Amino acid sequence: MSSQPIPLAADTIPSPAELVARARALIPMLAERGERQDAACRILDETMADLHDAGLFRILQPRQWGGYELGPETFYAVQMALAEGDVSTAWVYGILSVHSFHLALFDPRAAADVWGANERALVASPYAPGSAVPDGDGYRLTGHWRFSSGCEHSDWIFLGGVIDRGAPITNFHEADYRTFLLPRGDFEIVRTWRTTGLKGTGSHDIVVDGAFVPEYRTHRMSDAAAGTNPGLGPDNPLYRYPYWQVFLRSVSTSAIGGLQGMVDAFIRYGSARTGSSGVPTAADPDAALALAEAVAAIAEMKGTLERNFARMAEGVAGGEPLSEHERRLFKFQAAMVPQRCLDLASRLFTASGGTGVFASQPFGRFYNDLMVMGNHFANQYRPVGRKWGEAMMGLPNHDPVL
Repeated sequence: MSSQPIPLAADTIPSPAELVARARALIPMLAERGERQDAACRILDETMADLHDAGLFRILQPRQWGGYELGPETFYAVQMALAEGDVSTAWVYGILSVHSFHLALFDPRAAADVWGANERALVASPYAPGSAVPDGDGYRLTGHWRFSSGCEHSDWIFLGGVIDRGAPITNFHEADYRTFLLPRGDFEIVRTWRTTGLKGTGSHDIVVDGAFVPEYRTHRMSDAAAGTNPGLGPDNPLYRYPYWQVFLRSVSTSAIGGLQGMVDAFIRYGSARTGSSGVPTAADPDAALALAEAVAAIAEMKGTLERNFARMAEGVAGGEPLSEHERRLFKFQAAMVPQRCLDLASRLFTASGGTGVFASQPFGRFYNDLMVMGNHFANQYRPVGRKWGEAMMGLPNHDPVL
């Protein structure tokens, strides 16, 4: 375990407004690089350097490890701004940044391993469960995981795993399901990412064959759900936020920024375009209505996000914790975001007419990114809504992802 760096002084931490301004300054560059990142099936090295240099990955990172330890609202505001330029960049930024929040919930020795020698180190994932067999003071982890966004830029990885103690697992929700932290040398990246949207995320496959993971580099997901984590929560308010609520928004909020990027592009395009019928797009009532509905929905979805996290902040500060009903409501509201954005983007895409379909226009890229984002398991709003509705009507329905 490496020595601990000196925490940043409070007066050296940028304000939330400054960090959002830095993200917004990157929007033109991200828009220019978007197609090249799609073609490379990864975020370009220079883009990652820009995000690091702007300090954006430090927002949820603990101060004691060189981070800014700011609130989730700043993180999401930055993520939405980045998505206005390129949704893939915002997606990878969100995934890798929220892992800094998760790492702070681990045994503190895990954070020391990751950030002790390199406070710019990043952690990828995914969380789908592999198999872990007890071995001395740790476990042997084996499996093949898909959808590891940004893995080629990460020094470490989180991998889900269920502890195999020799007895059959009859109920997954009662299994010992954990997140395992592994260094880069213990996993293999298999380049498989050829997709319809989010092409630049580089969400390749991960293979592990019997890597040893010490006990302290594991985190029980039951602790994440219950808030009984061994990490920084008792002393740091940020890390008392409900884990799943923070995570769920990290994989849906890029959609709001992506829709805003499409709106901005449509205003520029529609203000100057005249269709083949001779009618200016600005005078097309369907185009005007599609634009108005999109802008109003963006304001509504941002307002819901801000209101929900203000409510969580009250609970963290010592007020009444979130009820199960609130957690289910907030989860459903997060899961609905990509589909709502996609529906609104579809109307703008249609209103763009024949010339809007060309790759020289950004509409198709935004639309495809939003479509693929909705396929993430956390954004499957229909089963989320069904479970919530059943719970409201009295059916037993335990959901650990709240």
